[in-house]
Amino acid sequence: MLIGLAVRDVVLIESLDLAFGPGLTALTGETGAGKSIILDALGLAAGRRAEAGLVRRGATQASATAIFAPGPEHPVWAVLEEKGLGFAPDEDLVLRRTLGTDGRSRAFVNDQAVGVAVLRELGNLLLEVHGQHETVGLLDEGAHRALLDNFAACGPELAACAGAWTAWRSARRSAEVLRAEAARSVDEKEELAMRLAELDRLDPREGEEAALAEERALLGAAEKTLADIAAAGEQLAAESTLHRLGQALRALERARERAALAGAAAEGRPLGLVGEAIAAIERTLAEAAEAQGAVDAAADAFNFEPGRLEETEERLFALRAVARKLGVPAEALPAARVAIAARLGEMEAGEDRLVAADAAAAAAREDYLAAAGRLSATRREAADRLAAAVGAELSPLKLERARFRVAIEPAPEDRAGPSGADRVRFEIATNAGAPFAPLAAIASGGELARFALALKVSLLGDGRQPLMIFDEVDQGVGGAVADAVGQRLKRLAASAQVLVVTHSPQIAARADAQWRVVKAGEAERPRTEVEVLTGPAREEEIARMLSGAEITEAARAAARALMDA
Repeated sequence: MLIGLAVRDVVLIESLDLAFGPGLTALTGETGAGKSIILDALGLAAGRRAEAGLVRRGATQASATAIFAPGPEHPVWAVLEEKGLGFAPDEDLVLRRTLGTDGRSRAFVNDQAVGVAVLRELGNLLLEVHGQHETVGLLDEGAHRALLDNFAACGPELAACAGAWTAWRSARRSAEVLRAEAARSVDEKEELAMRLAELDRLDPREGEEAALAEERALLGAAEKTLADIAAAGEQLAAESTLHRLGQALRALERARERAALAGAAAEGRPLGLVGEAIAAIERTLAEAAEAQGAVDAAADAFNFEPGRLEETEERLFALRAVARKLGVPAEALPAARVAIAARLGEMEAGEDRLVAADAAAAAAREDYLAAAGRLSATRREAADRLAAAVGAELSPLKLERARFRVAIEPAPEDRAGPSGADRVRFEIATNAGAPFAPLAAIASGGELARFALALKVSLLGDGRQPLMIFDEVDQGVGGAVADAVGQRLKRLAASAQVLVVTHSPQIAARADAQWRVVKAGEAERPRTEVEVLTGPAREEEIARMLSGAEITEAARAAARALMDA
């Protein structure tokens, strides 16, 4: 609710402080007195478009401050929290704006500097203007669905639809995550399968690399040792060595024989030395034979399997090559094999999870479509009731040729949301036989304001509506039609704060409060002032509105009758 408006140096207003109450407040006065200036000032405070021409002549800047008292559940508090602005829900909300002669303005919320867009966002939540040039909210098709839902009182259906939407969105997101993971895993899976096949063929075993390395070292040393033994055996078996020893032995034996034949003394020293030489050579030949046997025995003792070293090296090199390819130590190959197999198992399980997730998403979608369908059915039933209610209001407001309907169309699935899958649009046909069109098709400002009144009265809700301003809603009507407008404004004001700018005595007489806007001051420096009318002063103003410049007793009596009605 608007509780106060302070205006400084706006057009003809030098200084003005107004206190607003609940219900219906009527602004009356002569044409040109400045009633619209008050609305301009309120629009300035609420973030509407402003031009330098609003600054009073001779002043350096204009300012307007609007003080609201929103309830604790009002949506403006959520906006303030979202914008990071300090507030206390149990205190007033102050919107202020200044405007310089250069057209630049500054905006404040509770004395905190903000952008004009923030002020406008808050203003749109706090007040609606229905008049000659604008009908804020009703012309915005984006607001029609919320208005219909409020009329339909479909809170349970909305909550169920929002819950089903959240569940569907969560299920879709889970499936999309798994699908993206599966897509990323295609190449990885192929590579891992190749690696696992290679490891399966290789079949690495725990500790195998170390054992092969040790065996390779032993086999390498054994091979060299056996080669040396073989070389020794070859040398021992060399024909030249044995041949020469044999020749030497035969030569010595011939020498001993010749010496014996020559009669050399058997005990003679020469013959004895020959015998010793023969004995020594015989021993050498015997030991050579013994050495040959020992060498052969040593070679046999090594039991060296031909080609074993080559096989060992091939296996060892194969293990190390695969380890390099995988980027792990050779001793980690068995563990890598287990890990790769496990990862492939996870991928296969992921494919199963994706199938399950897709099924869950499909089920959640069906649940959402069912909830959205129930919400849509509630809306369609309410749309018929709203169309009938608005239709009943049109004739008394001199809109008898107009027809109203609520068009509900299914939105594409990709445009569905927590509030369902319906496009809701208020449409009007201004004349019999004319096609239905958006509300903007109403060309006359007065007709548009009266239609807005008919719709707002039909949409009477829970008392949390914003301040509603009707400017010149009585344009072009009088008598019974003006009285019908007044009745509906009064009904609307029972659950909302309403401000009406009017020339109609029938409307003014039904107001809870009446202010007269007058032009005062000198002709060169006129100024707009507001007089709060009560009692006789109010009766006199309504009589003036009835009779014109000359107020008659009949006009006063008629004014009293209107006020008592």
